[in-house]
Amino acid sequence: MNQIAATQAWLRRNLFSDAFSGLTTLLLLGGAVYWLPGLIDWMLLQAVFEPDAAACQTVNHAGACWGVVAEKYRFILFGRYPHAEQWRPLLATALLLAVIFASGMRLLNRKFLLTAWALALPAFFILMGGGSFGLTPVGSDQWGGLPLTLLLATMGMLLAFPLAIMVALGRQSGLPLLRGLCTLYVELVRGVPLISVLFLASFLFPIILPQGFSIDVLLRVQAGIVLFAAAYLSETIRGGLQAVPGGQHDAAAALGLGRWQAMRWIILPQALRAVVPSMMNSAVSVFKDTSLVTVVSLYELTGSLSLALAGDAEWRSFHLEGYLFIGGIYWIGCYSMSRFSRGMESKVGAGATAM
Repeated sequence: MNQIAATQAWLRRNLFSDAFSGLTTLLLLGGAVYWLPGLIDWMLLQAVFEPDAAACQTVNHAGACWGVVAEKYRFILFGRYPHAEQWRPLLATALLLAVIFASGMRLLNRKFLLTAWALALPAFFILMGGGSFGLTPVGSDQWGGLPLTLLLATMGMLLAFPLAIMVALGRQSGLPLLRGLCTLYVELVRGVPLISVLFLASFLFPIILPQGFSIDVLLRVQAGIVLFAAAYLSETIRGGLQAVPGGQHDAAAALGLGRWQAMRWIILPQALRAVVPSMMNSAVSVFKDTSLVTVVSLYELTGSLSLALAGDAEWRSFHLEGYLFIGGIYWIGCYSMSRFSRGMESKVGAGATAM
């Protein structure tokens, strides 16, 4: 009886707390009853799972053709990377994901975690690029799929974070020139969409370089993502700095701490703790925004799918299933970051600052 009463209390509190909540719950349940059977029938019961284009054509979209994923998954995940060498991006991706997982779950202490990152990032580039340890060289123009998505998102946040802190501190500086330059940078970058930044980095920047001097397009695009993410992240951090009570500055001064010592040990940790949810939201945005690099001829997950289907008339009409597969990968990544954020919030008491 206690369990039944607890269940009823949970339903009343979460699903039927008032008239609007109850109506919304009933509408969602009605929609699920109406749509779910047909969705299950299309996705599972009538679906074709074998990489058989003829069987998919016979079904004629009455059921999902997951065979396109079974046929094209290597191209989707690794893009134009040489087929015989695809164990290298697979290993590089697994290595990077392992370090990210260890960081999110706090499986290593700070010293070992920094060591793991210091080893994993060079290993990633060595595996992907080759040219050493007997590995065949592979140009960055052939990198694609999931490894490229992870690289752009991970390096984007890792490099944007320290830059964002410096910009946020610069906007609070007492030096008018420094404060003005940081403000100008933030307002300029936030005033344009990411796609325009990518176009500038990919097409305009090479024009202004000296004759005979060039920078790899992947590096230029990565720099554009870093600068774009840092502008937004700096405003998040600046909000956290402003949320720290003035008494904390006075307490630090009373302890004999200088301005930078107070910022390093007292103010900044509290500010970052307060904005953990917003920073993770920026990380999720960067992860999803990597799909825009397709417009500058870098083929991450969505671009790899387009390449995989563009020249194959047998599978071209089954792009929906391919995009659902990619959407599942993005959802897993974003959900994992969300869970990591919630765990970190509970550990550090995010959203609150000292009084």
